[in-house]
Amino acid sequence: MTSKNYLLLTLGTAAGLALTGCASSTPAASASSAADTTTTATASTAATPSQAPKGPVMPGVGLDLSARDLSVSPCDNFFQYASGTWLKNTPIPAAESSWGSWNTLIDQNNAVLRNILETAAANKSAAKGSNLQKVGDFYASAMDTVAIEKAGLKYLQPELARINGVKDLKGLQAQLVRQQMLQTRSVFGFGVRQDSKKSTEYALYLGQGGLTLPDRDYYLKDDARSKTIRSAYTTYLTNMFKMLGDNEATAAKNAATVLRLETRLAKASKDRVALRDRYANYNKMTVAEANQQFPNLGLAAMLPQVGLGSAKEIIVGQPEFMKEASTALQQEPLADWKTYMRAHLVNSVASALPKAYVDESFRFQQVMSGAKQQQPRWKRMLRATDGTLGEAFGQIYVEKAFTPETKQKALEMVANIKEAMGEHIQALEWMSPATKTEAMKKLNSFTVKIGYPDKWKDYSALNISRESYLKNVLAAREWEYKDNLSKFGKPIDRGEWGMTPPTVNAYYNSSMNEIVFPAGIMQPPFFDPKADDAVNYGGMGAVIGHEITHGFDDQGRQSDAEGNLRDWWTKEDAAEFTKRAGLVGAQYSAFQPLDSVFVNGKLTMGENLADFGGTALAYSALQKQIRKQYPNGNVPQYDGLTPEQRFFLAWAQIWRTSARPEYIRQQVLTDPHSPAQYRTNGPLMNMPEFYEAFGCKQDAKMVRAENVRARIW
Repeated sequence: MTSKNYLLLTLGTAAGLALTGCASSTPAASASSAADTTTTATASTAATPSQAPKGPVMPGVGLDLSARDLSVSPCDNFFQYASGTWLKNTPIPAAESSWGSWNTLIDQNNAVLRNILETAAANKSAAKGSNLQKVGDFYASAMDTVAIEKAGLKYLQPELARINGVKDLKGLQAQLVRQQMLQTRSVFGFGVRQDSKKSTEYALYLGQGGLTLPDRDYYLKDDARSKTIRSAYTTYLTNMFKMLGDNEATAAKNAATVLRLETRLAKASKDRVALRDRYANYNKMTVAEANQQFPNLGLAAMLPQVGLGSAKEIIVGQPEFMKEASTALQQEPLADWKTYMRAHLVNSVASALPKAYVDESFRFQQVMSGAKQQQPRWKRMLRATDGTLGEAFGQIYVEKAFTPETKQKALEMVANIKEAMGEHIQALEWMSPATKTEAMKKLNSFTVKIGYPDKWKDYSALNISRESYLKNVLAAREWEYKDNLSKFGKPIDRGEWGMTPPTVNAYYNSSMNEIVFPAGIMQPPFFDPKADDAVNYGGMGAVIGHEITHGFDDQGRQSDAEGNLRDWWTKEDAAEFTKRAGLVGAQYSAFQPLDSVFVNGKLTMGENLADFGGTALAYSALQKQIRKQYPNGNVPQYDGLTPEQRFFLAWAQIWRTSARPEYIRQQVLTDPHSPAQYRTNGPLMNMPEFYEAFGCKQDAKMVRAENVRARIW
């Protein structure tokens, strides 16, 4: 459900993938291979290999070598070299805003998931209350467009009536609590998670929110793109209000009201870079102090209303925003806030309403994403089922699609890459022994979760039926919110997962100090049991290294082995880290995916550092594996490529992506991940190991001069 991402944005500390002694830079290996059948790039930036391959040459598995563009030197643009032919010949599907290896795997995974859902939906005799019944009925109701059209707004009317019935500020405050339960993104975010400074306890968190557009800047910037988006948003709101029964003039007025209120909230909001400052966004105060500072939020009544009357403290992410929100709730006309809540409610459930609402929502999203048509309904409803009943759905999935052998191999890779990280830490010349000791303590305390939870989530209190998709959505949101609040005062659930088993992604959670790899990502091109180690370490190995490095990136390094926000660095080491990270940030801020559009090196810092670390750690782990398996040096050359070349091609293969301009513009503004070509090339431009693997000369575009080369871990 989108609400999870919303809460993570305003309150969370997890970092996802989507989700990572210098070697000599002397040229050592050719960019061409025995398998090449087309003309290779000119040798202006690639050197002759110093040694011919020693091992046998044999066919390989796991790399799509036909994707390469051999007219491009790997030393000039490795992303283009590795994937250029694929990029040229693979159009972005009309229903997508970007397309790449991730999407291909998700599509393959979806075929398995769709079969599970359609089988479950066809089974009308599943035991009532069982996970199979809930998954089947939820998906069946989501696909029953006849019933959805017939019901219209029937199941939403009680909620609209609640909003309409608000008579005063006290009633508004109570309704905002209801909106929190329904997860409509109204005014602020409120929930329970681990206390960042005391990870053994759950705490209440209050954070900025209330916006429909993806970022505050869409409301505040006056460039042509921002104006176009605001205009499209206003049109969407106007048409939505008309469908709710307003006449043209009233609908337009109401749309302007919503935009005005959201703009006021946007002006008080921190930008995404400021939200990355973990200390600045941690402001613990007593509930009494919060009541005094934000009197119009109604916390005194709100907490008992949701069963949290015993709470004495609350952590406020953005106090200045909360002060402005409190003031606005008092200053702005009550009728305007009712209009705002009506819009947020309907927008949040548009996908569960009749086709007219779905289509209107998509027309607006097209402006944001550039997609030419909607995804098929089954795909959208599959995603909704996973978001709502992810572990019930996931339990069925892993029984069909995840093997113990895959889990064991993943555990072995994690152990090898953790070992590489330990060796890297100990070898750092710039870090003091005291900080190294703390870093090793943290590394050795990592919890590793692979595939699926040891204990599945209990959905017994959630009622799902085939009566109404919208009714199911609202019930699930309320159940999920209450489930979150119920954690308060209980021991930390260290078995809980933040992603569902079918998810093609991975993450690091700083408060848990854990790395998590769902079953969905343990498939080609990330992991292929038939492929050689070079391919698997360049793919899944780099993903594992990426998540491990998140524990030591500019945010993760601020938490200790127990997951507490605590400074365990010497002053000198922290300064050196910041200096080195700043060099990475400057490199990425110079990348320009579109005219006048640059990557934000500060926003993407954590992910870029994780990519740097991920490739370096996986490469080191691979080298150790090679030495262990082939002590005589007789290493096989699959497809005529060295293991090192295959490693880097596998890295490029997982980031192979085409994207529409609209998607890229939104990505650089809102996404902490850099565009695919820079995720591929950025780390490699700083790796002498890459230069050596492809015989790159010092003047090649992929080779950074030693004095501007970045490396941390």
